[in-house]
Amino acid sequence: MEAPAQSPNRSPDSKFAIYAAAVGNLAIAASKFVAFFFTGSTALLTEGIHSLVDTGNQGLLMLGLTRAAKPPDPGHPFGHGMELYFWSFVVALMIFALGGAFSIYEGLQKAMHPEPMSRPWINFLVLGVAILFEGASFAIAMREHRRRNPTGRLLATVRRSKDPSLFAVLLEDAAALMGLLFALAGVTAASVLHVPQADGLASIAIGLLLMAVAAFMANETRSLLTGEAAAAEVVADVRHILERDDRVKKVIEVLSLHLGPREILVGVTIDFRDDLPGGALENAADELSDRIQQAQPCITRLFLRPGAQASVKTAHVPI
Repeated sequence: MEAPAQSPNRSPDSKFAIYAAAVGNLAIAASKFVAFFFTGSTALLTEGIHSLVDTGNQGLLMLGLTRAAKPPDPGHPFGHGMELYFWSFVVALMIFALGGAFSIYEGLQKAMHPEPMSRPWINFLVLGVAILFEGASFAIAMREHRRRNPTGRLLATVRRSKDPSLFAVLLEDAAALMGLLFALAGVTAASVLHVPQADGLASIAIGLLLMAVAAFMANETRSLLTGEAAAAEVVADVRHILERDDRVKKVIEVLSLHLGPREILVGVTIDFRDDLPGGALENAADELSDRIQQAQPCITRLFLRPGAQASVKTAHVPI
């Protein structure tokens, strides 16, 4: 029985978080570049590059969401949900190369060849405004993340999340806020304490932070790209629904695969009771498929296969 057509990878809330981050990052990037032009602060230059890279990243995530929502076709019978994982991995590479590596390079140059900072008040003004914008963007992403994951520690829920379009924005905004604090510390030390090397050291710290975030994101999306299973509670629920049915003698295995953030393929091998006739077996497969779909709407493809002890031919039941 085929499930109704749907677009499980579309998420208006994720898109709103991405749009909010993109608009904020673009405005912040422009202000940081202006501040760098007038003050020569390397920390502000690297922060400007960081915000510009983040803006491009949001564009890539939107591209991923759009392509992931394409319906199945003969070349991709299970849909295009994994497109989002690919573009999220590209985002991680961009953060690492364009954000982290460039920041460290510029910071080393400034630390080895320090120069006095002029008109530091511009830096403080821009950093203050940037913190407000980034804080608002982070609050939006955090609110949506907590709506989907109301319990658990932040890092643990991010690791459990299967939606990189959301956790990428959340991590980027968190890194941006921490980077702004590093930049603020560097500008303060350079202008107030007269330690010009501090501006370059702040840029290096920002680069290392971005590389750490990029490495974390790359590892999470790598796991999704290479066939990550559904959450343990989803698999346990499927097994529980099957095991409590009188017609099922034994659930041999439950295999799962994420095809997208809210799109899961599940393959089940079941040992049905030996006294079930062929027609009753087909009815049991249909009814169990309906129950599982109602309990776990994210399971968009379910394949039930009688185990080796069953005397009937293998049957695939997509829902």
